[in-house]
Amino acid sequence: MDYYVYILYSLKDKRLYVGCTSNLQKRFKLHNSGMVDATKYRRPLELIHYENFKNKADAFNRERFFKSLWGSRLKKKIMQKYLKDMAKTICETNCSPEHFTSD
Repeated sequence: MDYYVYILYSLKDKRLYVGCTSNLQKRFKLHNSGMVDATKYRRPLELIHYENFKNKADAFNRERFFKSLWGSRLKKKIMQKYLKDMAKTICETNCSPEHFTSD
């Protein structure tokens, strides 16, 4: 069985949530439907990162790492990259060609 460690980004409070599950798709749906107490008032949520593990203990150790000081630093880098990529995507989708020319 596969296990996943995932990071969610709250569009409401701009904070991160780390979790671990064996069914990522189902768990993400539960989070966004308000069925998870820890995140029900922080919706909507975006899945910004996940990692796959074959071993349950490895997955829970990685989750624990993300909740540590060093892991928190890595989470912030992941969040910054996600937000930068989203801003770039939005700009590429919505900006006119003139936006990309420099005078």
